[in-house]
Amino acid sequence: MKLDMVLKEVHHGENALAVRLMRLSSTHSTDHEVHHIARDLAAWSQQHVQELADAATDHGVDLDPEPKQESPAASWLREKSGELVGHRPETGLLLLRDLRDTYLRAAAVCVDWELLAQMAQAARDHELLDLTERCHPQTLRQQRWTNAMIKVVSPQVLTS
Repeated sequence: MKLDMVLKEVHHGENALAVRLMRLSSTHSTDHEVHHIARDLAAWSQQHVQELADAATDHGVDLDPEPKQESPAASWLREKSGELVGHRPETGLLLLRDLRDTYLRAAAVCVDWELLAQMAQAARDHELLDLTERCHPQTLRQQRWTNAMIKVVSPQVLTS
């Protein structure tokens, strides 16, 4: 079975999504909605990383339960540079690019969760299936939020 490969891929994707969301939050700290919601959504991915590591252990796969994080210095620097740039017109384009990248990362993780769910269902692994049923909807919500933000921000940014 290729369960170890799928578990590693979902784990890697959730780690990358958590980092991506934290970078989005710190880069766009002057946009309070983006800043705070992105942090909340990143916490979901960080929790998913821990839960995946626990589930992987039951299947003989060793995954790091500690979510990857950007160094505090890099995060601080990103936040301060976001504050300096403030609300300049270029900031809107940067936000759109960052939202797009975050959306694409969330979409990839959603596909990975679906693969894991299908594998768990085929193997009749109820514990793994329960994990996917808990975590996948949150990843879908992360994807929907970034898509909604793109819809809110893009008309203003692209027509000004």
